[in-house]
Parts: sequence; C-alpha cells; structure tokens
Amino acid sequence: MSRLKYLFIIPLFLITCGTYGQGVPDSARISLGYPVYSQYLQNGLMINPAYTGSREALSAMLSYRMQWMGTPGAPVLQTVSLHSPMKNERVALGLKAQFMQYGVTKSTSVYGIYAYHIKVGNGKLSFGLKAGVDLSNTDYTGLLLTNSGDPVFTSDDKPFVLPNVGAGMYYFSKRFFAGFSVPSFLSYKRTDQGTTQAYHSFNEYDIILSAGGLMTFSPSFKFKPSVLVNYSLQETKKLTQLDINGNFIIADLIWVGGSWRTSEEVIVGILQVQPTPQLMIGLSYDYAAGRMDSYSKGSSEFILRYEFGYKVSAANPRYF
Repeated sequence: MSRLKYLFIIPLFLITCGTYGQGVPDSARISLGYPVYSQYLQNGLMINPAYTGSREALSAMLSYRMQWMGTPGAPVLQTVSLHSPMKNERVALGLKAQFMQYGVTKSTSVYGIYAYHIKVGNGKLSFGLKAGVDLSNTDYTGLLLTNSGDPVFTSDDKPFVLPNVGAGMYYFSKRFFAGFSVPSFLSYKRTDQGTTQAYHSFNEYDIILSAGGLMTFSPSFKFKPSVLVNYSLQETKKLTQLDINGNFIIADLIWVGGSWRTSEEVIVGILQVQPTPQLMIGLSYDYAAGRMDSYSKGSSEFILRYEFGYKVSAANPRYF
C-alpha cells in the first residue's frame, strides 16, 4: 500500500514544481475549455478515462446541463457514456460523447476509452487511455450586428476538427477512491492560413485530481466526502476548479448533499434517488454566490444512469 501512495503523491509534486515556460499566445491558441459538471461523482468517466469499468457492470449514463440559466447564449451540455469490463475482467472499454452549444458555437466530442485494471491490496488500480476528436463550428450568421461590415464576423470560419488523446489513473476500493488524469495531451493553434496546427507542450496540460471516501455510521446511514482539483499548467499556472463535496446516503435509496466550488464561489445542491440497484436519477442546482450572481439564475443538471449485469445487486452496492 505504501507504493500506491507514491503514485498519487508524485503527480501532486509535479503540479507544485512544474516549470514556467513560454506558452503560445492567447490570440492563436484554440481552446474548447473543459466543461464543468456537478454530478461527476456518479460518472467519473467525464473526468478520468481510468474510471472505465470500475462499476463492474455495463453502465450507461445520460446527462443534460444548463449552465448560467437566464444568460443569453449560455452553454447547454448533453452527454452520453457507456462503459463496461470485458470477459477478461482486467480490461474495460468505454465510449463517451458530448454535445455543447454556447452562443453561435456548437461543439461535439466523441472518444473511445480503454482501461486496464490490476488488483492492489483491497482495491484495484486502473490505467486508462482515451482517444477521439473534438469538433467545433461557429456560425456568425446567427449574430445580430450593429456593424454588418465588421470583417471579424463576415469571414468564413471553417469548422475545427481537433483529434486528441488523454490518460489517467484511478484507484478504488469499497472505502476509498483517488484519481489523476490529463484530459488532453495535444493543444492547437490557428495558422495564418486559417487552418489548425497541433502541438504538444508539458506547459499546456490541465490536470484533474479527485479523491474521496465512505464513512458508515449504520447500515442505513453513510457519508461520502470528496474533493476535486482542476489545475491548469498554461501561461497563468492557476487553479481553475476546486470542489469540496459531501453526500449523505440514506438507506442506499436517497443521496442528498452538496458542493462548494471555491474557484467560482458556487454552492451546489444535489439530490439523487436510486429506486433500484440498477437505476440512478439525479438532479443538481448550482447557486452562484459570487461574481455571477447578478448575471445568472444558476445552473441545473439532470442525470440518468442504468447498469446492466448480474453483479449489480442490493447486497453489493457501488458507491464509487
């Protein structure tokens, strides 16, 4: 177990001691951003490819998120994912698709995922790799302009097709989980000809760390605390997301809790119901307590998860 601790200490050390290099200018960089989810704990595939197969069943998930409701052109995100261990239980495969629209821009991401699990102590350590493509298209004809002759908005903005890969590690047991992932290894910039050029730089990574545990007070009352850290190694070298989460689990039927997203000053309320061992329904609402309070009515998210397979039972519930 002591060796396992070093696997998660080393990435934290690298974040602290990362070198400060010269990045690509902001005017040239293409960044689709990494979308924020509030119920990622129920679908770790959204933040870490190594989560694939950890549910030990064929797990299907749908998600619909309305970000910054009441704000014109605010993002709307729809996701679907599917993952499962294979006949060789060390191997797991998954598929993730995301559809996002904000303003006059639409983006689609489709990724295939592979994970390999090894038994470590009372849990398993998973190594995951994802590969796929991000597609983004902006239609400036949908804008109402005060100056219709502005060349910035009359130029033909061709769709971006951006292949990418990501990787991660994930340890999970019945009482604890911890993960480390790099969502994208490749970065992109615009060329003078209006096309895109891929490049790789260690200073361009976003790094996501997550960890949590399960505290059992009685068979009918449990508490699941967790934390998520999203750190950017781009020019500014900054913490882009920090979530402190807590969920009370009542009779393995109702999950109620919330999060404090310190980076955005957002309070998240979460209610999830698991009427059967296979089915999970979840709702969340993000209340903007900081700078977005005057511009937004908050954000809401709906999830639906269904798991197939003989290993899903009331006698063997999954909390991670």
